[in-house]
Amino acid sequence: MNKTVGFIGAGKMASAIIKGLLDSELFTKEQLCAAEINSINAQKAEQEFGIKITDKADDVVKNSDIIVIATKPFAVKELLEKIKPYVTEKQIIISIAAGISTHLIESALEKNVQVIKVMPNTPALLGTGMSAVCKGKYATDETLNLAIDMFSKLGKAIKCEEKDIDAITGVSGSGPAFYYYIINEIARAGEKLGLDYKTSLTLSAQTALGAAKMILETGLTPEELITNVTTPGGTTAEGNKVLNESDISKVLHETVRKTAEKSEAMAKEAEKRIKLRNDTSSHSVRTI
Repeated sequence: MNKTVGFIGAGKMASAIIKGLLDSELFTKEQLCAAEINSINAQKAEQEFGIKITDKADDVVKNSDIIVIATKPFAVKELLEKIKPYVTEKQIIISIAAGISTHLIESALEKNVQVIKVMPNTPALLGTGMSAVCKGKYATDETLNLAIDMFSKLGKAIKCEEKDIDAITGVSGSGPAFYYYIINEIARAGEKLGLDYKTSLTLSAQTALGAAKMILETGLTPEELITNVTTPGGTTAEGNKVLNESDISKVLHETVRKTAEKSEAMAKEAEKRIKLRNDTSSHSVRTI
């Protein structure tokens, strides 16, 4: 691509994106830069990727066609206020901050700028991530496809509607943590039966990986795969009986629901803060 990309934030997720873009040769290191105030993160990114690093977000904005907001959600409001004077409608904003809507960014910048929202997850660090991508009011389909292309270098990337982002956060964005929990509990169960924990964890994690690949690569449904591995009256059937008679489905559904609700609440709170700031600013202008 003949565009420059500037990252505001060079932590783990931003570094995963940078690595994916460079490894895929979609961009060269000369086309990438980043702003990072944490000196350790800045030094690590500079040494690992050979890209230009600064501690000034406005410098990145001034020199980038695509701006990737990769800060913590609580820092986005202040960041948008800082970069607002330097953002132009020719640029593209890509945000990976959870709970921050495209409308919020558009409102805060007060420009018809193209905004793309992405919900990635941490396996992107290994190139096996899952990213959901949606566009704001002013973004074009071409820009959406550009973002899909970028994030597909980190694993899989799909288009979505922004109204579904909260649910996607519950299933995919926060999902790795829930799978880590399940993998660990199965490993602990093996440990209680006499396996050493390290061996049991390897067995559990690799089995989870294989099961996921079976779903993604065979085209079979989870129900069909369960049937294929289950012999009536056998060992798997005995385990399935325990699962079916427990409330594990209820617990998992509640876990995803609560996560999605938290994502929605964070978005509403962020919108509220931005609106309050804009209303206060407008009132100040009127009274001068």
